[in-house]
Amino acid sequence: MKITLKKKKLKNDRNSLFIEYYKGSQLDKDGKRIHIRDFEYLKLYPYQNPQSNSEKKENKEIELLAEQILSIRKAEFFQGKFDIKNTSKSKRRFLDYFHEKTEEKIDSPKNYGNWTATLAHLKRCIGPNLLFEEIDESFIKQVRNYFDKEARTKSDTLLSLNSKYSYYNKFKASLRAAFDDGYLSINFASKTKSFEQAESQREYLTHQELQALANTESKYKVLKNAFIFSCLIGLRWSDINSLTWSEVRDEDNGVSRINFRQQKTEGVEYLYISAQARSMLGERKDPSERVFKGLKYGAVYNNEIVRWCNRAGISKHITFHSARHTNAVLLLENGADIYTVSKRLGHREIRTTAIYAKIVDQKMKEAANLIPEIKI
Repeated sequence: MKITLKKKKLKNDRNSLFIEYYKGSQLDKDGKRIHIRDFEYLKLYPYQNPQSNSEKKENKEIELLAEQILSIRKAEFFQGKFDIKNTSKSKRRFLDYFHEKTEEKIDSPKNYGNWTATLAHLKRCIGPNLLFEEIDESFIKQVRNYFDKEARTKSDTLLSLNSKYSYYNKFKASLRAAFDDGYLSINFASKTKSFEQAESQREYLTHQELQALANTESKYKVLKNAFIFSCLIGLRWSDINSLTWSEVRDEDNGVSRINFRQQKTEGVEYLYISAQARSMLGERKDPSERVFKGLKYGAVYNNEIVRWCNRAGISKHITFHSARHTNAVLLLENGADIYTVSKRLGHREIRTTAIYAKIVDQKMKEAANLIPEIKI
């Protein structure tokens, strides 16, 4: 790349100074040579023909400043080309940077919790004064080895495979961000392998269990309505909690749907809902008002789900997210194809939905042996 300081004449007897980044040339489809250039306008305007001493002095100061900017731009280019670290950024402490990235996730409770937990682990295996300039492949291996063989839970047990996968991926994400932000000249995230993710146990309710739960009172009516609503349509906790009446659309033909942006993927979804699901929402209120007003996230409501299930005679470890699993399994059991279920759940990849298909297939296998053996 060729980096050059240039000027352009303006109509007001001034010049406009800019930096041209010449990136070479290439032939277009017609065989014509195209020159590739980028421009950075410096917003510096020296006189074309300075007359007075003050004008000449101003021109001299402007030209000096422009030359200094040009030198900085050239230095930045060569730093990147030859993997030279930015010396000022490389002096920053890594844990301070990770903490900053953690705080950026505060609006996403679950993600923020995972980043916070990762930070707590990193403080156990990384010195508080470790600088970016000290990070190398040996350091990356040291952190990976910590999560693999040393990190322990609050119960003093080794981390599960999924915990290793989650925490180490947060560490890799911070390395990738540090590279993008100029703190590292090497993208170490691309040079280290993540842990394999284990297939998690997806607890769900059968139709009979869901009916038993519906027939059982919960201490918090809003929790009961929100949970069963999620079982019927498959929304995540975060989307249920943030759902407002402006996102609930009642069409003239009696069909209802919700238009919302998924908190996790940020994708816009249009989800048709059954008449029963719509009836659970009650009468329409102010557009900006939350549909499930008073719903809260925390130990009190989580514990109530367990107690509510116990009162209904359900011994499974059910969480609010189990409602989403329940919806997927019930849809597949009742004839919905896997592609439709995937779209309704807002999955980006069909393989995520395929896990539920395995559950249904396993139940089909179990059903094959339900009929008692007959004597022939």
